Amino acid sequence: MVTLPVYDRSGAEVGKIDIDPAAIAPKISKQLLHDVVVMYQSNLRLGTKRTKARGEVSGSTKKLYRQKGTGNARVGSRRAPQRRGGGHAMQLRPRSFYYRLPKKAIRAATRMAIASRLIGGQVVVVDSLDMAAPKTKELASVLKALGLAGQTTLLATGELSPNVYMSGRNIPGLTISPVADLNAHLLLRPRRVLLTKSAVEAIKSKLETKTTAA
Repeated sequence: MVTLPVYDRSGAEVGKIDIDPAAIAPKISKQLLHDVVVMYQSNLRLGTKRTKARGEVSGSTKKLYRQKGTGNARVGSRRAPQRRGGGHAMQLRPRSFYYRLPKKAIRAATRMAIASRLIGGQVVVVDSLDMAAPKTKELASVLKALGLAGQTTLLATGELSPNVYMSGRNIPGLTISPVADLNAHLLLRPRRVLLTKSAVEAIKSKLETKTTAA
């Protein structure tokens, strides 16, 4: 069982909350976490690189000089791959790097990532971040009060909050996501994880229930 202090927006401790990492993920597999993170990174690749073959570069196809009698090595056209400005011998073509692991493996990795963050003491809990209107300065002051300024941080909310998202989208190093959209890549990429109290309750009710049912 891990006991996390709950802070308000000014950084003062206002309570505590208990959460059991073992109830979220009974074991943590580094290999599975690695495989899932590599999958997400691979799916982010555009794969739009392309080079020209010898038939696509400009230049004459005429043989540069006769086959014999010059004392030089025999050559073909100036489009040959070994010549400067020629086409590529093994040209690159656009391709997709997309692939998917089984859903059960991806969900298990998400639970393991949350549990590993809790065990590592990299989770900060804030009482509430409800905002009446988007205010980047207000959210930045909250991060500074919690000691998260200048650190890459994932802010997870219980539900999608447009005002919180618009307040933090321009803060460098800050990623904002509701609990429903969390994955292993989002959780493991930043140095710290900031959870609202409602997000912690959503994790406990959603993930612990699924683990118990399994």
